[in-house]
Amino acid sequence: MTTSFEISLALEGERLDRTVATLGDVTRMLASEAVSAGFVKLNGVVVTNRSKRVLLGDVVEVDLAVATAPVSLDGDLTVPFDVVYEDDDVIVVNKPAGVVVHPGTGSHRGTLVQGLLGRFPDLRRLSVDDRILRPGIVHRIDKGTSGLLMIARTAEATTELISQLAAHTVERKYRALTWGEFGSRAGVVDAPIGRSDADPTKMTISAAGRVARTHFVVLQQFKHPEPLTLVECELETGRTHQIRVHLTAIGHPIVGDPTYGGARKSVAIARPFLHAQTLGFLHPRTAEPMSFTSELPEDLTSLLATLS
Repeated sequence: MTTSFEISLALEGERLDRTVATLGDVTRMLASEAVSAGFVKLNGVVVTNRSKRVLLGDVVEVDLAVATAPVSLDGDLTVPFDVVYEDDDVIVVNKPAGVVVHPGTGSHRGTLVQGLLGRFPDLRRLSVDDRILRPGIVHRIDKGTSGLLMIARTAEATTELISQLAAHTVERKYRALTWGEFGSRAGVVDAPIGRSDADPTKMTISAAGRVARTHFVVLQQFKHPEPLTLVECELETGRTHQIRVHLTAIGHPIVGDPTYGGARKSVAIARPFLHAQTLGFLHPRTAEPMSFTSELPEDLTSLLATLS
């Protein structure tokens, strides 16, 4: 159900996410998620910029049924994931495809966060301020992507791991199966990424976007049933949908990715062929180098076995 509000003098100049939180009587986090996910319109136009300022007389429309859906932070031991490593400061997990990392608009239960709270209830103490729905989460992979994630277990570890990500010192390598044959064995895609104006659920190459760089190396090429290429992609930055957007931009969308043109009938797969295979970072307390590898899951290896 969509509800409309007209901006009064009291809210003139306020941020859009704070406006939605106030008018909709929801948390700031849920309001921000609703804006980012494209569930909020300003004067009839979808706006995904949470910091946009509203003006007197503006009309804000928001789907309150989505924005106010209850979020449970109860632990859920039924959420599937494997613990690869754990100590008092950090946890490394292997997430299967199909699991959303943290609660947000449209995903309120059954996320990795709830699964983590089921196994590691001490993470609940990190549910404060703007990280209330993301305790321990310092980076994400998409719902349809499988593979490795590092989870902070203390406030100090959270700060340190986020700093490493910001400094681009965390090693993150992915395996992806793409359409077409690459013209070079290795390269880098250096193109800024921003949210699409045409479809706020998608990202796109945009001069107004944030700096994004993806390095790639060709691992194997196939001819049948169509030209396909298995590549290793290494993130220098970590923007939303970065690998998916960058590979599509150079003419090689990921097999099985319907959002960016990679779902085609000649190769049957239920999700994008994208796997976070290698994760390396410095331990947040000891600074010891840590490195982890996750082999391709069965659905991806089974598909590769059918190619030639």
